[in-house]
Amino acid sequence: MIFAINEINENPAMLSNVKLGYRIYDNCGTMDILRAALALMSGLQGEVSDDNCTKTETVQAILGHSGSSPTISFARVVGRFRVSVISHFATCACLSNRREYPTFFRTIPSDYYQSRALAKLVKHFGWTWVGAIAVDNEYGFNGIAEFIQAAQEYGVCIEYSEAFSSSDPPDRLQRIIGIIKQSTSKVITAFMSHREMKLLAGELYKQNITGLQWIGSDAWITDHSLTDSEGHGVLVGSLGFSVTKAKIPGLEAYLRQLHPSQLPDSQFVRDFWEDVFHCSLGETTNTHRQPCSGFESLQNVQSQFTDVSELRFTNNVYKSVYAVAHALDNLIKCHDGTRPFSNQSCIDPKQIQPWQVLQYLDTVNFTTEEGERVYFNSNGDSPARYELVNLQITNKGTTEGATVGIYDASLPDRHQLIMNNISLIWGKGLTEVPVSVCSETCVPGTHKVLQKGKPVCCYDCIPCPAGEISNLTDSIHCMKCPSEYWSNQQRDACVPKSIEFLACDEILGTLIALSSLLGVFLTLIATLVFYCHKETPLVRANNCELSFLLLFSLTLCFLCSLTFIGRPSEWSCMLRYTAFGITFVLCIACVLGKTVVVLMAFRASLPGSNVMKWFGPTQQRLSVLAFTLIQVVICILWLTINPPFPYKNMNHYNEKIILECALGSTVGFWAVLGYIGLLAMLCFVLAFLARKLPDNFNEAKFITFSMLIFCAVWITFIPAYVSSPGKFTVAVEIFAILASSYGLLFCIFLPKCYIILFKPQQNTKKHIMGKTSHTDIHY
Repeated sequence: MIFAINEINENPAMLSNVKLGYRIYDNCGTMDILRAALALMSGLQGEVSDDNCTKTETVQAILGHSGSSPTISFARVVGRFRVSVISHFATCACLSNRREYPTFFRTIPSDYYQSRALAKLVKHFGWTWVGAIAVDNEYGFNGIAEFIQAAQEYGVCIEYSEAFSSSDPPDRLQRIIGIIKQSTSKVITAFMSHREMKLLAGELYKQNITGLQWIGSDAWITDHSLTDSEGHGVLVGSLGFSVTKAKIPGLEAYLRQLHPSQLPDSQFVRDFWEDVFHCSLGETTNTHRQPCSGFESLQNVQSQFTDVSELRFTNNVYKSVYAVAHALDNLIKCHDGTRPFSNQSCIDPKQIQPWQVLQYLDTVNFTTEEGERVYFNSNGDSPARYELVNLQITNKGTTEGATVGIYDASLPDRHQLIMNNISLIWGKGLTEVPVSVCSETCVPGTHKVLQKGKPVCCYDCIPCPAGEISNLTDSIHCMKCPSEYWSNQQRDACVPKSIEFLACDEILGTLIALSSLLGVFLTLIATLVFYCHKETPLVRANNCELSFLLLFSLTLCFLCSLTFIGRPSEWSCMLRYTAFGITFVLCIACVLGKTVVVLMAFRASLPGSNVMKWFGPTQQRLSVLAFTLIQVVICILWLTINPPFPYKNMNHYNEKIILECALGSTVGFWAVLGYIGLLAMLCFVLAFLARKLPDNFNEAKFITFSMLIFCAVWITFIPAYVSSPGKFTVAVEIFAILASSYGLLFCIFLPKCYIILFKPQQNTKKHIMGKTSHTDIHY
């Protein structure tokens, strides 16, 4: 401060014809500092002063204090006198409250920015589970409160938050040590002064507690006195923010020419001089050392006092002095055109009042020789720019803060924290970036479920349900897959659902196709047998024309089952149901014709009766045609109004799509099926009535049995069709078609083929007429 004041006084461009003076109150303790501030207001003599000012002149500004708590105490009182207070180290965010502290300024950023910078640093390394320890005063409480709030905004959880001060009983520190030992977080943010940090580090060292990563505030992170404390090695690897380093030209030369004769009233200078040169000044009572000769010099002495390589907070003092000087200079020169008094053009330097300096401090804006811009915002705060430092051991065995990054609050949020390409040293016992989380990261395919009664950072990773995925880490929710997609086994991607239909290349489809072709083959064999023996009495007696038509329709029935196999398309869906309906009606109509022929033939009781002329070959053909045309009309109406169509059924299975033929009109489907059932029941009833007629070949009985099989198959088909899922629905349909077709083929034609091929002696007119009446049967 003195160096800056002397520099300003020697600068002709600033405050011409005006000299700056000072009074230094070198007091410790909040009450003593408050008394010193009141003494400044009252004009009492201070401990150190110069000759530039008289006792009666008014103090225009107060520089200090370095601590937030003392500053809070006296800044509120001094503010009533409208005297500016400019601190180089009081960082408490509460001091930005202009209602409480209307005259407070600072050349160090507010803890509001430091707290947010610390939270961003924690988030940068992925630490979401941290502890927090603060000093038990306004500085600690406000700083840690701002940190916790910012950390929560970044998704960081606080496991514990404790506070203590150096004046607390030892058991309080022990309680905090116990909390640290029991905690699961590996990262601790310490918003404390160097005094509390020394106590904490010493106790950690005594109990050999390592493996912790410390995040420090600027109050201790670069404090050189920590090197002299017990257990300072525990803090090696700590990370924290400090104000940027700067160079002050001429300061080192000024410090090296310092002599006790220049500041005879300074106890600090006397103690420092005796300690460096191991001598005793005449005014001291130290009799164990030789008296100082007076020729001692600091020119070649290496000490912390003369080391200007780490000027951080010192530079803030330098800027504070220049801020007041620029405010006074602007006030005297009326640079901005304002008038402190309405009746004067510019102020008389001897009549300057503190409130006028306060007014001009609000508008101070200048640049230092090093290119740093100095100004205050509406709350009296300076621009927030920090260096990220990492405490590392030097070759001398001391700790030094190596700059590993910067934080600039004026930049966009994503670019505020910039890391340098410098290797970091981590906390004692750590060899790599520590992991400090309450719960491990949830991998894709899982989602977070909060643990009851714990912070949001504590959660369980639950696998996503089937049909839902999460493709991000730490996903909160699982996303449902689109309707035609399903989750894979890992639940981290949606994959197209498998499409299922009855294909001919699968076992079930192959078996059904072979069964159908076998039926066609057997039907052709039966046709061939009947055709080769069409002139025999047995074939002629069984209505040859209807038999061949029945065999033809059975062939179509076997073939139509093939239309149900394969990928459904618009044409295949319409073909399968119409072909099935028409061929089966044709088949049943033929059987019905045969049944009526048998029934009417043996009901003609009188010889020469002409009852058969009413149901001769022409009537038989017409009846078959009529019954079939009715089914054709039903199918045409069905296809016209609402035909079957291919449909992706996603209701039966979640993980696959059943490609099937939707009925379109259910009325049409059940009309086709109902008509077939009606003809089958009619045929069954007529065959049942004719079952005891004296037919030597049991034609009526075979028809009755075939119809019984047919009706049983289709009655059981209905519940099986409704309850069968997916492609098995189609398999049930095909089974019903094949079973009923095989039933008709075997029951009606197998006995006759057996007689024709293996019992030819029974295939004679005599044998046939032996048990039948002489009624003429038309065939």
